[in-house]
Amino acid sequence: MSDGKSAVERDRREGLLALAAALRPELHRYCSRLMGSVIDGEDVVQDTFARAFVALDELCEVPQLRPWLFRIAHNRALDLLRSRAIRVAEPIEAALEIADAADPVEMLMRRQAVQTAVSRFAELPVPQRSVVILRDVLDEPLADIAALLGITVDAVKGHLARGRARLRQINAQADPRPDARIASAAIVRYVNMFNQRDWDGLRALLADDARLHQSMHPPRAGAADVGMFFTIYAKSDGLWLRPAWVEGREVIAVFEDRTAAKPNHFMWLEWREGRISFIRDYRYVRYILDDADLVLAREAGASRGGGGR
Repeated sequence: MSDGKSAVERDRREGLLALAAALRPELHRYCSRLMGSVIDGEDVVQDTFARAFVALDELCEVPQLRPWLFRIAHNRALDLLRSRAIRVAEPIEAALEIADAADPVEMLMRRQAVQTAVSRFAELPVPQRSVVILRDVLDEPLADIAALLGITVDAVKGHLARGRARLRQINAQADPRPDARIASAAIVRYVNMFNQRDWDGLRALLADDARLHQSMHPPRAGAADVGMFFTIYAKSDGLWLRPAWVEGREVIAVFEDRTAAKPNHFMWLEWREGRISFIRDYRYVRYILDDADLVLAREAGASRGGGGR
C-alpha cells in the first residue's frame, strides 16, 4: 500500500472515530427505541461501529458518515428484530397533512415522543416505530427519513400519523412507572462487598472464564484480566453501589455521590454456579442512563413505591 493510500485510510478511520463520539448518544436514542431497550440499543450501536470499520476498508470514497452510520444501525436493528420473529406487514394508507414546519401540533407530538418510555416504542409496528423516532425524537426532515428507509415521503407521513396515534393510546394505557422489586441475594452480596471495598473478595467471585465488556474499550477475558476491573474502580473515591432494575433486568446502579438522586451509570452481571461469568459495565457510555427507566430495588420488608430514575 502506498504512503498516499495509507494516509487516506488513516484519515477515514480518524474521521469515523471523531464522529463516533459525537454521534453515539444520538444513534443510541434511535436504536434503543427501535429495539425497545436501552441495553439492546447499545449493543446495536457497538455493532454498528464495528461493521463500519470493516466496511470502510472496502470503500473507494468516504461516505457522508452520519446518514451512512444511521443506515448501518437501522439495518442491523431490523436484522435483530427479524430474528426475534417480529414481523408486521402494514399497508400504506392516506396520510394526514404532515409537514416539516414545526407548528404547535408538531411540537406537541415531538415532546410526547421524547417523554415516552423507551420500552413502549416496541409496541409499534417497525415502520411506524422507525419514522416516529426519526421524526419526533431526532427531528429528522421527512425527505431524509424517506431516503434512509427507502420509502416515499407520503409513506413516511402515513407511518408517522398512525404511529403517533398508536403511541398516544399506549401512553394513555401504560402505568406511570414500573414497580420497585427486591434485589437478589447475589446482587446484594456483590453491592455490599463493593461498598466495603473488598476487592479481593470480589475477585474471588469471578469464574475462571469470566468476561468483561465495556463499550468503547477492548473486552477482557479470564479471571486475572477481568480482575483489573476492580483495580481500576479501586482508584475512584466515593463510588457507591445500589441494586436496581432496568427493563426487567436486575442491574447495579453506580453513584459517584451517594447522596445524589440519580446514579451516574449502571452495570449488570451474569452468574454461573454462584460465580460471576460476565460483567457489562456502562461507565464510558453514560448516555444510556438518559433514556433508561431505572428503578432502585426495594429492601426486603420495605413498603412498595421506593426508587427513582
